[in-house]
Amino acid sequence: MYTGIRVKDLDRSIDFYTRVLGMKLTGRAKIQATKGEVAGLASEDGGHELELNFYPKGSRFATRYLAGHGLDHLAFRVEDIDRAIREAEEAGYPPVLEMKTEKSRWVYIVDPNGIYIELFA
Repeated sequence: MYTGIRVKDLDRSIDFYTRVLGMKLTGRAKIQATKGEVAGLASEDGGHELELNFYPKGSRFATRYLAGHGLDHLAFRVEDIDRAIREAEEAGYPPVLEMKTEKSRWVYIVDPNGIYIELFA
């Protein structure tokens, strides 16, 4: 099982998901049928897999990009939320919203495509 998302800039998105979220690039390929390119990513623990899909101008799939349209957010469990926030900030992705209850805490950052990314411990 995996989640596929459309991205505006494949290289920048790969950088974000590998450097900021610690995912591993598992593959990258051009797809003739869509005139696009795809990259596969996997979380370190082998749990979540993500497919990044890029469609250049001229592809019938290169429609107007609306961040959050039909996708509310992606969530990633982190071991140390304070460290994850600090690393995201250092990479240029500061929190846009932080929430806390007696039993949990989570924070949202925004990826290069405008997609909300939830980090929770």
